[in-house]
Amino acid sequence: MSDTTPTKRRKPTLPNPTPRPGVQMWVMAGLLVLFIGMFWFQKQDSAIKINQQKFEQMLAAGDVHDVSLVNSTRTVEVGLTAAALQKPEYARDLAARRGPFADHGAQYYFPIFDAKYFQEQLDKLQANKPREQRLQLEPVDRVTLGEIISSYGLIILSIILFVFLMRRMSSAGGPGGQIFNIGKSRAALFEGGDKVKITFKDVAGLEEAKEEVQEIVEFLKNPSKFTILGGKIPKGALLVGPPGTGKTLLAKAVAGEADVPFFSLSGSDFVEMFVGVGAARVRDLFKQAKAKAPCIIFIDEIDAVGRSRSKGSMPGGNDERENTLNSLLVEMDGFGTDSGVIILAATNRPDTLDSALLRPGRFDRQISIDKPDINGRTQIFQVHLKPLTLGPDVDAKKLSAQTPGFAGAEIANVCNEAALIAARRDKKFITNQDFTDAIDRVIGGLEKKNKIISPGEKRIVAYHEAGHAIAGWFLEHTDPLVKVSIVPRGVAALGYAQYLPKEQFLYNTEQLIDEMCMALGGRAAEELVFGKISTGALSDLERITKMAYSIVTMYGMNTKLGNVSFYDSKGQNEYGFSKPYSEATSQMIDEEVRTIIDQAYTRTKELLTERRHELEVIAKELLEKEVLLQDDLERLVGKRPFGGQTNYQAHMAGTDRSETASERHAEHPEEPTSDLPALHLPGQPETETV
Repeated sequence: MSDTTPTKRRKPTLPNPTPRPGVQMWVMAGLLVLFIGMFWFQKQDSAIKINQQKFEQMLAAGDVHDVSLVNSTRTVEVGLTAAALQKPEYARDLAARRGPFADHGAQYYFPIFDAKYFQEQLDKLQANKPREQRLQLEPVDRVTLGEIISSYGLIILSIILFVFLMRRMSSAGGPGGQIFNIGKSRAALFEGGDKVKITFKDVAGLEEAKEEVQEIVEFLKNPSKFTILGGKIPKGALLVGPPGTGKTLLAKAVAGEADVPFFSLSGSDFVEMFVGVGAARVRDLFKQAKAKAPCIIFIDEIDAVGRSRSKGSMPGGNDERENTLNSLLVEMDGFGTDSGVIILAATNRPDTLDSALLRPGRFDRQISIDKPDINGRTQIFQVHLKPLTLGPDVDAKKLSAQTPGFAGAEIANVCNEAALIAARRDKKFITNQDFTDAIDRVIGGLEKKNKIISPGEKRIVAYHEAGHAIAGWFLEHTDPLVKVSIVPRGVAALGYAQYLPKEQFLYNTEQLIDEMCMALGGRAAEELVFGKISTGALSDLERITKMAYSIVTMYGMNTKLGNVSFYDSKGQNEYGFSKPYSEATSQMIDEEVRTIIDQAYTRTKELLTERRHELEVIAKELLEKEVLLQDDLERLVGKRPFGGQTNYQAHMAGTDRSETASERHAEHPEEPTSDLPALHLPGQPETETV
């Protein structure tokens, strides 16, 4: 008979939890309160300090009942007679004594330098009194609480502290205990009732990466399926990709799918200020993992501990991070390594990792997790839109077309911002306009409603963005603008433009030159319309300068320099100096870069001069509406003269993008093409701001 009693879900705990404070903490707190109370009562009951002249006046008035000498403090304590205590001058002084022993002991005291000399003076003051009525100085051996604490307090405190530490150590698991737990692993363990609830169904847009890690999960669930053919379980997989693309989310899905113990920690958890702690934590982590094998260890941001040992290290130095990395390398694949432990790690800086960490046997697979394409963004939007209350006009496909270059985390942020905007507007559901405003806020920042822009500046921004729009619309190999805005946002953005590029990895000459021309469209429009230029083209100039230098120095596409590349993909300076070329070559590089940019700028000005009417139409519409979409461009200046659909139109229609004139030229070589050299640039910006 099975037990159907539901079990209470526990939160993930550390393998070695830190014990809670015991009774010793209350004992120490009680002692502290006792010491404070005794000092307070002693202060309340203490006698009032006077000087020796005051004492002589009191003695002459007959108010002194007795005097005693405290040897330890060299002070004389004065006790008053019963009649003197009733006098107003003494009653006011003694009213402040409110302790439990205020009515006992001396009422006044004063310091002296020598007891024998004071006795002689006391006898002189009482010379006219009979001998039997004279006051005698009575010596008293008394030790105060302050003296006891100053003499024995440090010893007592040391004993209490030692007992406290020993009890803590014994309560933390025997010898080593809490003080030596610094070398214990800090990994969170998920198993049994602590199992993560995220599964592969919650991960969208990462189909290839999911297939890779699903195989690892399948191996753990059904190892005989692979071992029957002689296969071995992979030692580890490294998830590589930009921030926000879902590396940690994929690891959580593995933890939720795999029916094995799952250890999760960060690379920084190994780092500590004490020497040898990192290596000790690595050994302890793998010791626990081997005891629970088969299991999975996930190390997030592994670059914190896995950086290359040849970078930033001092000769002869004892680098704690190096010791930790060495211990990690041995535990992952060393002489006595056991099987059954799979390592998952994530990083967005694979170029900084040590080559020994990346080799097969430690990380057999490197799974690339890039930013999602337009279809991947649609799937991610569908996941994040499920818990939201949506209006009828919200379409995940349309939203994905408006968010080029967005990672999964940014898409989640857009959905959350849209919900907050709709709630701020007191709506019952989230509309498409809320998502549009959320996308604008994520791209350009908060809208500056109170930002005052002069009409002249606004006109410059409008013509600048119109120049980009016209250049992108009438150049064949560019990606037309999806949206253009001149609404001020963020810190310094006066306007921005969005593009929807196609999935492409290789670029030919015409494509790159057209991209540079479109980037220069804003400055060319300013010079053409106003006869002068502004500082608004900063981001454009930065983009085309990097592109031109990459053409010349990285890809060997310049006829003068030839097939030479000065780019070091591994980040290692093998030449021993900063530049692997001469000053003459450096001057040639600068000249070629300037030539490429000048030719592109001249071509852009000629295009805008030819399309001056369309430029004016777009600029005036921008000044009136401030925001234009691709449909507005088609309405104002007509369809693109190259035929086929744009990426945005093809995506919204659910069709593939038709071939371009360059692709048709392969079959019809009689069509003219550019004679500029072929260029290649990996990736391209998808959002441009002014």
